[in-house]
Amino acid sequence: MNDDPNTSERSWGDKFRDAFAGVHVGIEGQSSFRVHALVAILVIVTGFALGVSLIEWCALLLCIGGVLTAELFNSALESMAKAITHENHPHLGNSLDIASAAVLVASCGAAIVGLLIFGKHIAILLDWW
Repeated sequence: MNDDPNTSERSWGDKFRDAFAGVHVGIEGQSSFRVHALVAILVIVTGFALGVSLIEWCALLLCIGGVLTAELFNSALESMAKAITHENHPHLGNSLDIASAAVLVASCGAAIVGLLIFGKHIAILLDWW
């Protein structure tokens, strides 16, 4: 990130570079992000294999984006908390727990959407639908 306080306007290139650096830090620094990214790849492969519709793709990709976004926010809060103090602090602990809960809620919602979409396609393949 550009740390120069005298810079009032950063270029789009700088903004995108910083954003991609943040994704890299999220992937490298957090095993949870890597697990969610792996599941996202499996969902995409499964979507192609089952031939999901355009609207189903939209739902699946929104869920993937939501989970990965929640995980990145969680990682950002963890990093910020470590920068503030290494001591246990109840408010920081609550903030980190809430951020983890956001990842959990996003993941559970995404799993339900995936089960509904993939379940229907599997039921059709098995002549249950």
